[in-house]
Parts: sequence; structure tokens; C-alpha cells
Amino acid sequence: MSSPLSPPERLARLRLARSENVGPVTFRDLLDHFGNAVAALDALPDLAARGGAKRAMKVAPAADAEAEIATTRKIGGELLVLGDDAFPARLATLDPPPPVIAVAGDIALTSGKLVAIVGSRNASAAGRRIAGEMAEALGAEGVTVVSGLARGIDTAAHRASLRTGTVAVLAGGLDIVYPEENRELQNTIAAEGALVTEMPPGTSPQARHFPRRNRLISGLSLAVVVVEAALRSGSLITARFALEQGRDVFAVPGSPLDPRAQGANKLIKDGAPLVENAADVIAALSGPFGNRFREPEPPSYAPRPSSAPETGETVRRKILAALGPTPTPVDDIVRQSGAAVPQVRAVLLELELAGRLHRDPGDRVSLLPDS
Repeated sequence: MSSPLSPPERLARLRLARSENVGPVTFRDLLDHFGNAVAALDALPDLAARGGAKRAMKVAPAADAEAEIATTRKIGGELLVLGDDAFPARLATLDPPPPVIAVAGDIALTSGKLVAIVGSRNASAAGRRIAGEMAEALGAEGVTVVSGLARGIDTAAHRASLRTGTVAVLAGGLDIVYPEENRELQNTIAAEGALVTEMPPGTSPQARHFPRRNRLISGLSLAVVVVEAALRSGSLITARFALEQGRDVFAVPGSPLDPRAQGANKLIKDGAPLVENAADVIAALSGPFGNRFREPEPPSYAPRPSSAPETGETVRRKILAALGPTPTPVDDIVRQSGAAVPQVRAVLLELELAGRLHRDPGDRVSLLPDS
């Protein structure tokens, strides 16, 4: 896996992603702000102090990052940081992109024609059959099937597409099997398909990890097909991410008497195309597979010299005055403070690194209590 990044920059990007209070948005903003991770990493303690941190910020040590790289390779995977040549282009276009992913298996499967099939863990026999037949038929058409390796629909989709290509996105580390009953399937996908995760080795899946997994499932795919999903389910979260990312969402209809079909049926009511088989999906995606879909050109994350703007105390005070406990769009902060966008972003970075800022959906921010 070739990379345009120098070894020090690659290591700095991994350290940056693993440092305290650095999430995907902050990681991207730091690269935009400083131009490269080496400069951003050096600036972290001062940024946090300017943001009002009450203690020294925990910056990921180089030894820990090197150990993570070695451990990932030992378990048969490879770490990719944003800016690597092999980093999946569709993930690099997300807003924000994941800073680091780990891949085991064939990285080439993460690009090209990918369609996600997701649905209920407690799937009916009919739902599993539909998912399996759809996955097998899509594979026969050269489509790689993506799913989340959960029980039910996910498992059926993966098993049916092993021969033609399948990608499983995990909520834990590459070395963690979940659910345990899919141990053999996970090992087979690592050998014959591809496993993808944002989580470091040794990370057990937790509830807060699954939305991040779902976001990668849709992010890798041209479209998401929902087969059996309750009204409150991870599958509908995946569908929401897909719509936000500009992906197509399809749904298989089910009986109105079955709670497992209510989520998919609602998607259809809300305008998602109804599909019953792979032929319906292929027909609906004739544009993406022909002329309608254009792969977006991912922004360049190649390192560049630092060009961080200076933010004076007067401007900083105006930005702080525009913030409060109520989530506020960043655009409103810019207008109210009269500051330039880079200056606002710089102050928000300082506050977040200090643990004083919360980022909400829709590019909104709020000050945390007692800050």
C-alpha cells in the first residue's frame, strides 16, 4: 500500500487522531489549519492552554502509535491514515472523513461498485432469504456487498456474497469478534473479502461505536438497501447517513403487521424507492453504474506548510461572547462575532482541545457547563 506521506507525517497523523479531544472534525480542522500533522501535533498543548484547559492535554505518544501499527500488522491488518494513496476515496470525501481506518483483507474491494445491505438482527426467515438472494445476485453483476457483520440480515448478506466480494465494517477492533457466533465468518471475510474499522486493536464494541460503523457502511457504498428494520434501529441510522452523504437508499417492503418491517415501510412512505430483488436495485442504479453517478474528487490531504492565521484577543473575546450552552451554527458565530471563518475555526479548535466545546450535528457548537 503506497503512500505519499512521509513516515514522520503518517505517524503524526495517527498520534493526532489518538490524542485527547481530537475527533474527526477536529482532526480535519487541524490539518486545514496547520497544513500538516507534525505542526499540528506540536501545537496541541498551546492550543488547549489558550482554550482554557485546566490541565495538560494528553497527546498520544509516538511509542503508542508505533505499537498500534505493529499490532495491526501482527493481526493481519494495515492502518491507513487520511492522505494515504490507498485510503478509500469515498471515505475521504465524507464530512468529516475518518482520520484513520484499519483494513484486513483486500483493500481494492473498498472502491468500485459497492452496495450495502442492512437490516434487522432479529430477522425473519423470509428477510434473510431476500437479503441472501439479493446479495448473491448483486455479486453476479460485479457488485461488492457491504454490511455490518451483525446477526440476521447482515450475516445473510455476507455469507451470500463471499464468493463475489464482501466488505464487513466492524464496531470494534480487527481482532475482536462480535457477535461470537460469527467468528468463522469474520475470519473468512478477512481472508477472502475485507474487514474495515475505525477502532484500534483490542477495542470491544460499545453502543457509541455503532453509529460510526454505520456511517462507514454508507460512506463506502453507492447505495444502501434496507431489508427489515424496526422504526428505531441502526439500519435507519445507516439510511440517514446515506442520505446525508448523497447515497441512494432503497427499501424492501414488508407486512404492516410485522414490527421488523415498519422501518423499511416508513422509508418507502418517505420516498425511498421500493425494491424486491437485485434487478430492481441494478435498474435504479443504472445512472451510478453508467453516467448519472460521478465519483467525487476527494479533497487533497497532502501535507503543506503551515499557514495558521493569528487570532487576536479582541477577536477571541467576540467569538467567545457569541458562544453559549445552546447549540449554535458556526455560520451564526461568524456573523455575530464579525471574525473571519479561519479565526472562528481556530478558536473553536482551542476550546474543543481544552474540553470546553461540544460539537452537535449540523455544524453547530455549544459551550460545556462550567466552562
